[in-house]
Amino acid sequence: MNVLKSCSLPVEHMKGLKTSTEASKQSAEAGVPFYRPIKWNKSYYTFTGFRDPEQELQQSKRVEPTLNLWLRNNEPEAGKKHTASIPRREELHRLKKELSLTFDLADIRWQRSWGVAHRCCQLQSLSRLSQQNPEALINLQGHTVVFADQSGMNSSGHVMLGTMDVHHQWTKLFDQLPSYRSLQQQTEWLKERISLLLGGTQVVHTERLGSVQPIAEHYSTLNTFHKNLLSRRLFLHPRSLQGLTMMLENDRSSPSLHEMGHFIIPTNCDPPKLQAFLQGHANKARECTHLKNQLEAEEEAVIKLCLHSLSLRSLSKEPSVSSSQMILCCKRLVEQRLPLMQGLHICISHFYSVMQDGDLCVPWDWKS
Repeated sequence: MNVLKSCSLPVEHMKGLKTSTEASKQSAEAGVPFYRPIKWNKSYYTFTGFRDPEQELQQSKRVEPTLNLWLRNNEPEAGKKHTASIPRREELHRLKKELSLTFDLADIRWQRSWGVAHRCCQLQSLSRLSQQNPEALINLQGHTVVFADQSGMNSSGHVMLGTMDVHHQWTKLFDQLPSYRSLQQQTEWLKERISLLLGGTQVVHTERLGSVQPIAEHYSTLNTFHKNLLSRRLFLHPRSLQGLTMMLENDRSSPSLHEMGHFIIPTNCDPPKLQAFLQGHANKARECTHLKNQLEAEEEAVIKLCLHSLSLRSLSKEPSVSSSQMILCCKRLVEQRLPLMQGLHICISHFYSVMQDGDLCVPWDWKS
């Protein structure tokens, strides 16, 4: 206290400390030990391997709740949000059905997990354009429309409408669709030629985690790969690799086999080396493909069981959740049969969250 006074610092807070110190001295004099925690440097626990009590305390505060507890705390909020979203959901369903029937669309999809309100706004915008200029949408007939980050046509032949674009840009795209369709036909021809050269192996392309490859880029990749194959003569029986699939990647240096059974091949891969790789890994690829098909079939069955057993409104998953993770999650949900899940929209993910429309995100490895 004398030091504090000499520096003109307040000493009021020391009075309580002084009182507790005196009480501690009295306890010590009475033979009762007082508690004085020792706070070691973090390096002490690293070196000795002893448990750090401070770190354990922080971890205990961050412990993930059980699914049942989290549902009890968040189901009321989800219910309110879902009730509020019902008119928007009905409007979304009406607009999607109306546009699909009017212009004979194969489907209407979204690249990202936008909320119901955002999706409604996007369909309303397309609906207004169809009323103002119905002739512009005639070229959409038979196509799948995808609301995406940018306008164009993707490698699957779907028409992408950029959500930040104005009607003029959409109309310009619709006028260009005949040339896009011609480019798509050329890509299909290239795929057939490549398949004939590679013993029946099919080139596939998967839109992964929101990424989209434009049709022009896809055509360029196929064309480069096809020319590369023609540069060297291959000796493959026309149907020796039937049923196998492959993906082409421009930034890859060596071929590989994915755990899901498809080959990942560099666009500039040396043809003889490619032939040797495909033939050497064909049996393993078939095994992986068979396992993938089994997993997908089991996943579909267990999702249906989960929907029925728990009376869910919907059950989906994030693209980053694998089939095996989804199967394990659904089986555990059926075993638990939590009443609070009845009537909910559930999305299996890697975290807990209540979405703006009342959908619930649940981690696939939730704690029971």
